[in-house]
Amino acid sequence: MVVGVMQLEILLHAPLSLKEKRGMVKKILGRCRARFPVSCAETGSHDLWQRSHLGFTMVHHDEGAMHSTFDKIVDEVEQTGFAEIIDRFVEFIHY
Repeated sequence: MVVGVMQLEILLHAPLSLKEKRGMVKKILGRCRARFPVSCAETGSHDLWQRSHLGFTMVHHDEGAMHSTFDKIVDEVEQTGFAEIIDRFVEFIHY
């Protein structure tokens, strides 16, 4: 069993308030939940209206499949047009 964790730090281009930021983050996370077999949430920078940290996790038997899924998630976040990815951290834990 392999547990994969990915954290993305994103810069949001359009929000002018925390309320707008929450709406954009909610749309991004909703799209990722609907399209990929991951759990995800906003994990940091809650008080900053143009930045956010998003956390994704997945359990699978194949690390390569998780790499592929995480790469597709990065593409999905960038394709929304809402955000630019500033930093990406990925870790795999083998049991």
